[in-house]
Amino acid sequence: MIIVDATAVTPQPWRNGGGQTRELLTWPTGGDWKLRISRADIECDGPFSVFAQVQRWFTVIHGAGVVLVFADGERTLRCGDEPLCFDGGQAPGCRLLGGPTQDLNLMAREGSAVMRRAESGRRWDEPLAWRGLYTAVPGSWSNSSGQQWLAAQTLLWADDAIGSAWFFTPTDAQSLPQAWWLGYTGNTTQSGCNDENP
Repeated sequence: MIIVDATAVTPQPWRNGGGQTRELLTWPTGGDWKLRISRADIECDGPFSVFAQVQRWFTVIHGAGVVLVFADGERTLRCGDEPLCFDGGQAPGCRLLGGPTQDLNLMAREGSAVMRRAESGRRWDEPLAWRGLYTAVPGSWSNSSGQQWLAAQTLLWADDAIGSAWFFTPTDAQSLPQAWWLGYTGNTTQSGCNDENP
């Protein structure tokens, strides 16, 4: 099991000056990753970077939210909305709704990735090779093997191919948003987003 404190990760400024990224996990390590999890701080309007042939999940974890401008229309995402999956090669424009935001990104170059909003006390047991949890508030993660208290802004990541039930119980059950489930299964064929979005 890997536990990463996002606040302790050194932020990397964007070349266009529009924000910064904290890279929380890559697999394999190094530049040629197949899986990447990061937290971004978007400070002004501008386009996303192009990630060709990458399945990309995106959600707002703090701030008023954003409007993502795609070739076929716009998508508005606010704090607490379900995560959005899209082709990283589309590189949408981004417009802030009311000031800077913090956002969680999950990107898969091969295989299939998922990001779900975690609900307090509700089980999550999708059968994936790797599963994780990102917290916006402090709380307790648990499964059949044990329990782990997590501070706010923490990534927990584990090899969990069996798919045992995971739970997250925030310290403050009234606080929204709370946390997000993350998952990944690697293979030679990339999965699209059509079956994942509502």
